[in-house]
Amino acid sequence: MISILARRRASSSSALVSALVKTTIGWKYLQKCFFSVGSSLFPSSVCSSLFPKPRAFLQPTLFPSRGLRTLSDPTSTMLPRQRILKQNSELEESFESATKTEEILTSFEALEGALDEKDKKLGLACLKVGQHLESIGAEDHGKILNFGLRALKILEADGETSVSVAMALHLVGSAYYDLKRFNESLGFLNRANRILGLLEKASSSEFDIRPVIHAVQLQLANTKTAMGRREEALINLKRSLEIKESILEPNSRELGIAYRDLAEAYAAVLNFKEALPLCQKALEIHQYQLGRNSVEVAHDRRLLGVIYTGLEDHGKALEQNQLSQKVLRSWGMKSDLTLAEIDAANIQIALGKYDDAINILNRVAEQTDEDEETRTLVFISMAKALCYQEKFADAKRYLDISSDLLAKKETHVPTKVAESYIEISSLYEMMSDFATAISLLKRALEIIERIPQEQHMEGNVLGRIGWLCLLTGSLNRVFLKEREREKEREREREDANKKVRICKKNLISTFTLKNSRMARIIKQVP
Repeated sequence: MISILARRRASSSSALVSALVKTTIGWKYLQKCFFSVGSSLFPSSVCSSLFPKPRAFLQPTLFPSRGLRTLSDPTSTMLPRQRILKQNSELEESFESATKTEEILTSFEALEGALDEKDKKLGLACLKVGQHLESIGAEDHGKILNFGLRALKILEADGETSVSVAMALHLVGSAYYDLKRFNESLGFLNRANRILGLLEKASSSEFDIRPVIHAVQLQLANTKTAMGRREEALINLKRSLEIKESILEPNSRELGIAYRDLAEAYAAVLNFKEALPLCQKALEIHQYQLGRNSVEVAHDRRLLGVIYTGLEDHGKALEQNQLSQKVLRSWGMKSDLTLAEIDAANIQIALGKYDDAINILNRVAEQTDEDEETRTLVFISMAKALCYQEKFADAKRYLDISSDLLAKKETHVPTKVAESYIEISSLYEMMSDFATAISLLKRALEIIERIPQEQHMEGNVLGRIGWLCLLTGSLNRVFLKEREREKEREREREDANKKVRICKKNLISTFTLKNSRMARIIKQVP
């Protein structure tokens, strides 16, 4: 069930804020909500007043003869300091007006050379570049991190708790998240959250920090989910929904999607009672805004089917699923329709209508290609129906095919493959084939260990392996094998230390002949 739920993705600060406030807050007002330096408010990277504009030179208009100049260049009469200020202003304007990535990076390099390393303007410029790279989905997360850390170092130098510091902390936290360094990410995001909490209590009317709070809360939810702290992540998701409710129109489409996202999060932790009213609210909004035959309504109904299945209200689950299929079929959304049909088959299995489920799955299998990921899901559900009918030979045949298909996809979609291996192992467990079940769980464990954001699954898999070992009486053998492996590792370490001692002895012998002082130094090395 969890594999069909949509994955949340954190938005970049600037892109998210503009999306959130475009319906309610004027753009000129939005410019004031990003950065504050001292007592002045500095707008975001997208505004045109990040830096003060140079004063315009007076131009002659009425009498052309009075416009004649005896000097070829009026700037030649300027003092050196005035000339530098004018050049800096031009560089700042060029940086502000840049919109494309290449233009932003080029103008930043020019501006960087003209500003002092501790200048707040340089910190804001670093923040703009980092946010832009994040918003376009740049793959060099290390580069984004460097811009964020540099901006943070400059902006928080005087110990100020401003929106600009919170935005820099959010950028750094997002970069660490993308680098799969979740502990560091959580630390910076918590700092940003504390600063925003203080600013929120201050209730300043000069800028609206709600969009920034939303961005931080959403990123906190994603980071905690990746760390396996899903219950804590739900608190941040609820907070982000509250912020959206205060910003967006009551029945806006974006708010409906936010309700559905939170419903999915509750369903993922099997809290279907909390998920149900949220999904119903999302359905109500999308029907009002988009009509009964919209794609969003179809997605809402499909999730409702999953939730009703979790609540064991299979009649309502099947009803919602059929309504969802009808809309998806009318829009020609083949992949989503296939998943909905597999859901329908699983509901029929839950109702004990195994033949009906097998008929649905046979029809779906004929419509899918051999290499499609959904084909594996079809065969797993087919095996499940056959298991309940105690047709174990046929069930194992479908599971063998599924395992072969999954082996080809391990590098492409490792998380889905690991989840499928776990599900297949549970079916082998139903058929009392514990050895195969343990083998599949070990394969899933090997994949999970390579995915930092899925480490929370590791404990569950290890627990199931231990339980199956107890059932089969093989737990002692497992311990003995582990002890043998530990002894082998100890022997390897001893061999390595022996080689080091031999190399050290040879070095001492060599340097004793040439340099007695160097030999004494080597002897002191442990």
